[in-house]
Amino acid sequence: MSTASTPKPPSPLTIGIDTGGTFTDAVVMNGDAQIVAKAKALTTHGDLSIGIGEAIEAVLTKCQSTDNPGAIQLVSVSTTLATNAVVENRFSPIATILIGFDDAMVERSNLDGGRGGHLIRIKGGHDATGEPLAPLDLNDLAAQVEAINNQVEAYAVAATFSVRNSSHELAVKQFIREKTGKSVTCAHELSSRLDAPRRALTVALNARLTPQIRKLVLALRSVLQKHAIESPLMLVKGDGSLIRAEMALEYPIETVLSGPAASVVGATFLTGLSDFIVSDMGGTTTDVALVSDQRPRINPDGALIGGWRTLVEAVDVHTMGLGGDSEVRVDRHGDLLVGPRKTMSLSLLASKIPSVVEKLKSRLNLDALPDRSGQLVFLNHSNAPSNHFGSIDLRVYQQLSLEPRFVADIASGKAALEALWRLADSGFATIAAFTPSDAAHILNRQVSWNREAAMLGAQLLAIEQKNTKAKRVTKTCEEIAGDTVELVIQNSARIVMETVLAADPGLEPIKGRFGILGDALLQKQFQGQRFSALLNTPIGLTHPIVAIGAPVGAYYATIAERLNTRTVIPEHAEVCNAVGAVAGMVHKTIRVVVNQAAFKQFKVHTSNEVRSFESDEAALEFAKERASQLAISAAIDAGASDPDLSIDVIEQRAQHADQPDYLAEATIIATARGRPRIA
Repeated sequence: MSTASTPKPPSPLTIGIDTGGTFTDAVVMNGDAQIVAKAKALTTHGDLSIGIGEAIEAVLTKCQSTDNPGAIQLVSVSTTLATNAVVENRFSPIATILIGFDDAMVERSNLDGGRGGHLIRIKGGHDATGEPLAPLDLNDLAAQVEAINNQVEAYAVAATFSVRNSSHELAVKQFIREKTGKSVTCAHELSSRLDAPRRALTVALNARLTPQIRKLVLALRSVLQKHAIESPLMLVKGDGSLIRAEMALEYPIETVLSGPAASVVGATFLTGLSDFIVSDMGGTTTDVALVSDQRPRINPDGALIGGWRTLVEAVDVHTMGLGGDSEVRVDRHGDLLVGPRKTMSLSLLASKIPSVVEKLKSRLNLDALPDRSGQLVFLNHSNAPSNHFGSIDLRVYQQLSLEPRFVADIASGKAALEALWRLADSGFATIAAFTPSDAAHILNRQVSWNREAAMLGAQLLAIEQKNTKAKRVTKTCEEIAGDTVELVIQNSARIVMETVLAADPGLEPIKGRFGILGDALLQKQFQGQRFSALLNTPIGLTHPIVAIGAPVGAYYATIAERLNTRTVIPEHAEVCNAVGAVAGMVHKTIRVVVNQAAFKQFKVHTSNEVRSFESDEAALEFAKERASQLAISAAIDAGASDPDLSIDVIEQRAQHADQPDYLAEATIIATARGRPRIA
């Protein structure tokens, strides 16, 4: 007698997504941490959910899970949204409430120039021991909020020494929420460091990003709902850890530098290496970071993004505007330049619109070629620019169409060209030009798109180069491609060296600068020459380079050879960031400070209370217990499952007449780490 077999439950799967400047990547990983499918879709900057939806659809089809969405138990996303919003100065209107700040503190915060939106200053705040400086003035706050509430979307709150006593910030947060119903973030929730002006700047930036991240999360939820996926949704933070999407809505600034952080996590996962240099070359930028003991180096000064020096912990990443889609052009001296502008490769455009090939051929018949003769531009959509664009932007916009036109026919002058780039940067238009990816097609290092269009772009660049006073002979397409590849190699090596030197504790005088000497040294070594007849100065790296991103195969073997190291290009390198998005851990760190208001009167300062003790032993014991509780709770709230705990204690001891080893201050650092909870 036969019996019906019991259906097996679906194998658990997780999806990692990375929204890069050019492509949105997606991977599916099974319960054995194996990548079972991967896919790419073009990033749709006007609406990220479109590109994300296409990437999810493609990867689900490849792993045959479109009919079994219940198998998806976690979705995690690395996003460029917060970083790009800061760099491009695209913010939502906010108000920043400063409690107890004097004029000097306001000036040092850099919020009075419009960065903080509407500034509201009220009395209150605390001193270094957590004692109130003045009573909190909620009546003054109520009047000022009523005057501007209909002009803002979110609020930021910062008080003096709120990391030692957060009661005034929390009281204002509750007051604003009850009165307006709008989003409110407190500075002590984002950083436990003592620099009040920078905490204020950080929380103001967080508030400015809140509405935008909300739109992204809602769009992501809509995409997942369309595919009947009901799993938890996580986002990658700037330090490489994961956070629930619901928490990211409260603290969107923590997703700044999410992409570079995901690349570090993905590179560590794919290679298993402990100490290395990771170089992530995408279509838009190259991001380089150091990894030690499988942990990325964290910027000790806080993340610097678009001129905002925040207190947010993030990967210490060095970025160069150099990628597979960087613009290649001829300067007035006849030299080739690569980057920093991002464009679409001519070969990619022609693969989508074949008529582009004939357009490029037509330029070869001109008696005199204009600058940027082989560059094309087209509209991404028919929505007109917003009213913050100037009149010249609108005039240039009106000349564009959905059909590609030559840049030189539209923007003949500098002002018009700058307007065209502004339209491109804002997502209204796309500029196509000869790029390193085109060069790779000519040299048969890449075969994805239309090689003929790449050849035509190189021919036009060669003619432009000859037309300058400095050049006499027209180069071949292969020579133009070779020169482009060489520029990419040299510039990539330079950013690697800058990253290494900036992290070397013995080289503070040149920190962050490679300098003229370094450039000359690299140039000589790359040409196979000695830098000096008297000095033996070969450059060599002590760590391997892990190269990730779709274009790296064309360049990094040569880069590593010239820097006397080895390159590791792992399997799935082209989707490494998406791997990092789903391979990451949830971890939360809590710092609790023990200090003294008077001799033998110890105070323990947590994020929500201040407790007093008469002995250092009792204060330290309570601080460790409370830090552990808060870290575990924070990790679980962020989405961790069964987190592990580690505790470090940093003590500052002093000499006293009757007590030679006296506790002056202590910081208890509790860190909870765990894998994200799955459905």
